[in-house]
Order: sequence, then structure tokens, then C-alpha cells
Amino acid sequence: MSTSYAAAGGIPVSEPTAFSAYSPVVLDVPGRPVPLEIKVSVPATGTGLPVILLSHGHGMTNFLASLNGYGPLADFWAAHGFVVIQPTHLDSMALGLRDTDLPDASIFWRDRAIDMHVILDRLDEIEAAVPGLSGRIDRDKIAAAGHSLGGGTVSLLLGMQVPDPDDDREKDLSDPRVKAGVMIGAPGVGDEHLSEWAAENYPMMKYIDFSAMSGTGLVIAGDKDLNLHFSDRLSYRWDAFTRSPAGNKTLLMFHGAEHIFGGISGYDAVETSDDNPERVYALRALVWAYLRSQLFAGDDAWPAALQALESAADPIAHVETR
Repeated sequence: MSTSYAAAGGIPVSEPTAFSAYSPVVLDVPGRPVPLEIKVSVPATGTGLPVILLSHGHGMTNFLASLNGYGPLADFWAAHGFVVIQPTHLDSMALGLRDTDLPDASIFWRDRAIDMHVILDRLDEIEAAVPGLSGRIDRDKIAAAGHSLGGGTVSLLLGMQVPDPDDDREKDLSDPRVKAGVMIGAPGVGDEHLSEWAAENYPMMKYIDFSAMSGTGLVIAGDKDLNLHFSDRLSYRWDAFTRSPAGNKTLLMFHGAEHIFGGISGYDAVETSDDNPERVYALRALVWAYLRSQLFAGDDAWPAALQALESAADPIAHVETR
């Protein structure tokens, strides 16, 4: 097993095991301008496997924003017992649809959540298509994780809404099959701090509303993640924590982290402005621990992770709950 899969930033995790990755699984979806292509990473052994739906960011790279990205996360989670399913959303640069006149181009925010619904609706088909996967998924143990716009996709699955008064489509895109969500550097509320550029180019961001986001979630933010193209308010990236209903929300704040959190979007990704492998190792291990404890009753992975984090001489992050 490669040390890149085993590294966990000092957070206690299970022993890594072999896994396989199968792609693309191609799903023809009525009304979708192109088929939905997904990558499925599967542990070599085990049954009753939990699932992470992993939603890529919008980004400007050709392939990191697709099923081919986020290897440092997907590989680690698959090596530690999760089936990881990665769709290529319609906004991926790889598809060339951003500059079309399709509804919701260029970010296709709504279609992203629908992609996740389709995947869950068609898990039987996905299981049958991936060699060695049939009968090994536990459908009661499904989580979703996403970075940047992908974090917004997860927010929608947990109950975030976009109440645009000029949009008469269904506002609730939540999915109760998703038992826990992880939102990494997700878009926040479009208040007076939202930039004119964001309001003009991504108008849905003016209406993001977390007041109905009742799903269980881990919000991951960086205290250096400030992008004036979107907002001049630093706390914008953790609104999913502060502005959603309390009782089941956790904030994991990484010290010194910018938007790519040390390099989560791909191995040696040139878009990383805060290159820091240890931050990547800790983030993916902490997500693993959080989801283990959320999906498996009595699993102590998250308390053990918090103890390790808090006892470090120079903690890489801190945690809050509400």
C-alpha cells in the first residue's frame, strides 16, 4: 500500500487495504444533455460497505473538476473501507458545456444535486456494472462530501435552498438517503458582502439560504480562505455552520488553510496555493473519522480523532459544534 494512502496526519484510522477504481460507469439520464459518467472506488474486501458520494468543485482545471479529480481524498477513503462514487457534473471543463445556453450554465448548480439523486436511485445498476461490487453496499450508510461548489451540492442534499423569486422550480432538493454530509469550503450567504462579479456571473449565489438545512453536517473551512471574487467576508465559507439549524452541525476550522486545503483536489495540483500534504492527510482522516461515527452506531473514530487533534503540540485545526 502506497504511503500516500496510509498517511493520516496523526489521526488514528484503520489499517489501509487494497482497493480498485472502475470508470466510467455511464448512466443515460432522460433530459440530461450528456450521459452521467461516474467513477467508483471500491475496497477489495468487506461487505455492508458505507458509501461517500464525492462532488467535485467548479474550478478552472480541465480534469480535476471531474470524476478524475480529488485522488488524495477518494483513494484514502476507499483504502479505509468506503465505496467512493464520483460523478462528472455538467459544469466540468471536460464537458465543454459552461458557455452554452443550457439552463443554469455555467455552474449547473441544480443539476449537480439531481446527479446525486440519480446515483442513489440507480445504485442497483451501478453495483451490477462494477466488477466485484454487487451486494456489498449498505444502503442505510450513505454520506456525501464535496469541495467548493461541490460543498454547495452537499448543502442542497442536506436542505439548503435557493429561493430565487424568479425561479418557480422545486426549492427542496434534499435527500433523506444521505445520512451525513461534509461541506469543504462551500459557498455561503449572498449578503451585502457578495461581490458584484459573483452576483452577475452566478446569480443563484444571491439567494443561498441555510435556514432549512436540517441534515447532519460537517463544515470544513480554512481561516485563510478569502476570495474577493465571491465575498470580502472571511466567514462566508462557513455560513453552512453558523446559519443553519443547530443541533447536528460541526465546524472543522483548519489553521492557515486556503481554498484547496493543502492540495485536496489532486496529487500535486498546480491550483494549490497553500501546498501542505500534512493538511491533506489530516483533513481526509478527520472526514473518515467523522463519517464512521455518524454512520456506525457506537463507532468511536470521531472522539478518538478529536483527542488526537486536541493533544497535538501545534493543532492543525480546531472543532466547534452547535
